[in-house]
Amino acid sequence: MVPIQNSTQTPATDHGTGIALAVAGVLILSFDALLIRLSGTDSWTISFWRGAFLFLSLTAVQFVYGWRETRPLLLRHWKMVALLALLYGIGGALFVASISFTSTANTVVILSSSAFFAALFSRLLMNERVRPRTWIAIGASITGVLVVFSGSFGKFNLLGDILALVLAANMGLLLSLMRRCSHLPRIPIIALSGLAMLTLALPFAHPGAVTLPGLGWLALMGLVQIPLAAVLLMNATRYLSSPEVSLFLLIETVLGPLWVWGVQGEQPPGNTLLGGLFVIGAIAVHSLLALREHPATG
Repeated sequence: MVPIQNSTQTPATDHGTGIALAVAGVLILSFDALLIRLSGTDSWTISFWRGAFLFLSLTAVQFVYGWRETRPLLLRHWKMVALLALLYGIGGALFVASISFTSTANTVVILSSSAFFAALFSRLLMNERVRPRTWIAIGASITGVLVVFSGSFGKFNLLGDILALVLAANMGLLLSLMRRCSHLPRIPIIALSGLAMLTLALPFAHPGAVTLPGLGWLALMGLVQIPLAAVLLMNATRYLSSPEVSLFLLIETVLGPLWVWGVQGEQPPGNTLLGGLFVIGAIAVHSLLALREHPATG
């Protein structure tokens, strides 16, 4: 088993770094819904181009800034690197498949259970105990997500909902393994996940049907937004437990509709703001308590 630093012993400086990385990553990721809308194409084609641009951008970064240094480590742990990249790529494909068979609201609400799966896998893989305050924050945040989408639930569809549940488990496992494998470089793993994503989307995508403006938005998404958000979030797992990182991901469900409102004028219902207060309030209180519990060293 790869040794990791126990989250209950993380000093305030490290915990604060993890919170900063997670918040920055989610803020950048929260523009995802807006960029998807602006691209004006279907979900599978979006996944293809996202994966392609993600693979190209981070592969270039890796070659420029440190391929020689990371290559021995990647080759030595190639099985785990491949597994992590595959899980990340499968996650993107599962999300697209889920919203194709059920409502977006159903998918997002079920996906919020990834925090529970992250806690479960953290216990099984690393024997990390999840503190009561984290469980409370998870429960409060999921309540907020339910409020946000309370008026938007679509007709029950077993296949789509099962895919969303598998996606939640996939995300929980990915975050826990990234936490366990804190010694592995993040950039090449995320780059390879782009390759997995485009490969999975290729049979269903129509890459040549994208308009030039749409391709521009997809390029912004795949070359800048997704790589930067993914690197920040995956590095946050070096400092925070996987359930804590998954908590921050719930902020996207609140901010995403707000960015669409600001740019495209699509006003979200009042439930979005009310539920958002639940989510952000729970995470803010949890983070403040965590920082107070881990006294600064030195």
